[in-house]
Amino acid sequence: MTAISRGIKRIGDAALAAVALVVLALPMLVLALLIRRGSPGPAIFRQERAGRDMKPFALYKFRTMRADADPFGDSPTDGADPRLTPLGRWLRETSLDELPQLWNVLKGDMSLVGPRPLYMKQAREFTERQRRRLEVRPGLTGLAQVRGRGDLPHEEKLELDVQYVENACLWLDLKLLCRTVGHVFRRRQVYQKW
Repeated sequence: MTAISRGIKRIGDAALAAVALVVLALPMLVLALLIRRGSPGPAIFRQERAGRDMKPFALYKFRTMRADADPFGDSPTDGADPRLTPLGRWLRETSLDELPQLWNVLKGDMSLVGPRPLYMKQAREFTERQRRRLEVRPGLTGLAQVRGRGDLPHEEKLELDVQYVENACLWLDLKLLCRTVGHVFRRRQVYQKW
């Protein structure tokens, strides 16, 4: 991606995230109140993730698990995971738990499209090729999410992330955003398979 394309992408990311945060402010407030009412603990939690060039940042998400669940444990592999709250299960299936990451996009920690942000520990274990995924801002969605979401093995997701970096362009981002909407509404391939 050229420097001009990266600039256009950043402006587009910030503008779309700002508009989305304004439009979705009331629904997000309602979700936050429902989360708080449904189980004790904060509605939003933050975790340190690896950003562009391995720079750590605080990723925001709606809490989907019980407050006493290990936030650094394995991701739920299905909707029956006892750590998930009933509302949390639905939030994950609809990907609404990711909405607070629009703030990360607005701040510049993330992009709308790019490799999903992983834990710092995971990023430190990347092979030289896999480290290429750190050349761009992490995204709300990406090639791996559109190609298989939770159904793909971890190594295959990392390879798709690298392929995205190698072929990144504004047209690809637009296609991935459009395809993501379809995946979210179908609610398939939600849970991680590690």
